[in-house]
Amino acid sequence: MRWIRQLGLVVLAIAASPLSAQQPPLTPEPVVSASPAAGAQSRAPGAALTTQDLNDWLDGFLPYALQSGDIAGAVVAVVKDGKVVTERGFGYADVKKRIPVDPRRTLFRPGSVSKLVTWTAVMQLVDQGRIDLDADINRYLDFRIPPLDGKPVTMRELMQHSAGFEEQSKNIIVRTPATSPGYAALLKRWVPKRIFAPGTTPAYSNYGASLAGYVVERVSGEPFDDYVERHIFAPLGMAHSTFRQPLPERLQPLMSKGYSRASAPPGGYEIVGPAPAGSMASTGDDMARFMIAQLQGGAFGNNRILSAAAARQMHDSPLTIFPGLNRMELGFFETNVNGQKVIGHLGDTDDFHTSLHLFMEEGVGLYASFNSAGKDGAVQPLRHALFLDFADRYFPSSQRIVEKAGTSPDHAQLMAGHWLHSRRSDSNFMKALDLLGQPEVIAAADGSLKVPSLALLAGSDGSWREIAPFVWLAPNGHDRLAAKVIDGRPVRFSMDVVSPFMVFDRVPWYRNMAWIQPMLYLSLAILLLSALLWPVRAVVRRRYGGRLDLSPRALSAYRASRIGALLLAGSVIGWIVTLVMLFSDTNNLSEQFDPVLWFMEIFATIGIPGGVVLVAWNMWEAWRGDRRWTAKLWSLLLLIAALMVLWVGLVFNLIGFGVNY
Repeated sequence: MRWIRQLGLVVLAIAASPLSAQQPPLTPEPVVSASPAAGAQSRAPGAALTTQDLNDWLDGFLPYALQSGDIAGAVVAVVKDGKVVTERGFGYADVKKRIPVDPRRTLFRPGSVSKLVTWTAVMQLVDQGRIDLDADINRYLDFRIPPLDGKPVTMRELMQHSAGFEEQSKNIIVRTPATSPGYAALLKRWVPKRIFAPGTTPAYSNYGASLAGYVVERVSGEPFDDYVERHIFAPLGMAHSTFRQPLPERLQPLMSKGYSRASAPPGGYEIVGPAPAGSMASTGDDMARFMIAQLQGGAFGNNRILSAAAARQMHDSPLTIFPGLNRMELGFFETNVNGQKVIGHLGDTDDFHTSLHLFMEEGVGLYASFNSAGKDGAVQPLRHALFLDFADRYFPSSQRIVEKAGTSPDHAQLMAGHWLHSRRSDSNFMKALDLLGQPEVIAAADGSLKVPSLALLAGSDGSWREIAPFVWLAPNGHDRLAAKVIDGRPVRFSMDVVSPFMVFDRVPWYRNMAWIQPMLYLSLAILLLSALLWPVRAVVRRRYGGRLDLSPRALSAYRASRIGALLLAGSVIGWIVTLVMLFSDTNNLSEQFDPVLWFMEIFATIGIPGGVVLVAWNMWEAWRGDRRWTAKLWSLLLLIAALMVLWVGLVFNLIGFGVNY
């Protein structure tokens, strides 16, 4: 998604409390054998999913992984056929006090896995006929979402992240509650620009999920927090779960601390701006209840949160963008593995990192959450490996992947270059992050691919092997990468781990970092040399009695060009420093940083065009006079450098005004 954290919560053991009376924990029943699923004869036999085997496997997997990854703690819950197989806590909820993670009482922040609760709330109202998945979303709002090319946003598109919204970053997470205006105010303050035609491009949107939560509030007539507590948490007995921020006082003693690394100080409680998209706090035991209800078609014991028909619709209404890759359902997304139909969700705050997977044909759910990002982002490959290794152990595939006809090393060469991901900002200064975040596909002579910047997502930094025309397999033997080909050329690609909600398109030449980045570095060097050598040369001339043999007009232009160089270099460096500051402290992604942004925008909007004019004046005077060829050449280079900065400023929205992003 890293940032400074500060706020302590004391985790206390409460042996007898109203919470315990309201919610007896789900007691794992020792499972001694796993019943074969329908069609299991076509799959390789796996280990029996028993309590003993699962606990032994987890004990051999997670403790070392947490220690080596500098991750403080984790919670894991596994359910099967309506019962808990195991609930386990690993490591610490509070490293300093050595308080262990309790799967039944310790609260973690599941991040975007919270969206599954929001989408379930939506489907309840769909089930009641109060929300139409394909109606204009404005029907349910008290403000307006503009159409794009005459097409409105629908709830189905929100649930499938295909409404076309650009990324929203402001107020995504803050540590100081007073700086968060509330999710409804954020929704109305700024509607992100829609940059893709609806239904055509998966582009993950926290704004869209938050908007869906607001629709739930508007249609039901209940505050969103109240609605999910009454209609989802209460029927499931999820008494240790809440979307409320700050955390209710009764739950504060149970909250795990969050860490960037276990060896670092803990951070404060994260306030998620688009609350319905990710503000939940919950225990492993509560999430086991939620998984059981989803796996049992909306039923939990004698209670039901969805009709069987609504649950089926939610779990099996895919949006197909890349045939063969994982797809987006209604809120859930596919994480298919080993021939198994698997749906789930991932979730990340700064400190907490979570995954939930439902093996639909097997009636099995796997939930894992971690309270640290870990050393070098170790939690990302860890949670992916946990899921894949779990699937390989208990539900292995008997099918061997055979390379199909039609593969060619030329395909890899056609994929080479920089690409642009769909989860991005286009209308504001955050577009400048493209200069650092355009994934590069590297082609090898044997037809394999490497995508270094996406290695963490795929859980491997090795080479991808082509197994079918324009389809490559990851070194882990599970994840695939596929391209959409038009007129023999790949124009879009994605990979299993992100394909339901993000794709990669060719970067237009005018914003391609392959040439812009080196040119910008070179231009900055020329500008800095001109600006910094100006006073140095003046001191040298004064010391040795030299002088610039220039007419008054040419001398004025020369001096103006150095001022212009300072303005241009200052604008570039200023924006770099501003963006570093913006992401160095999570609280800066809020209104408190607006004065800095306004200053930088005013400076750059005046400084960049003004600097270009001053530098161009100097070149004009140099070439129309009798200056030496070196001076003329340098004036030309200086103008090229200035125009390069102007190009970057215009293309990446560094010239202009606005503090919504």
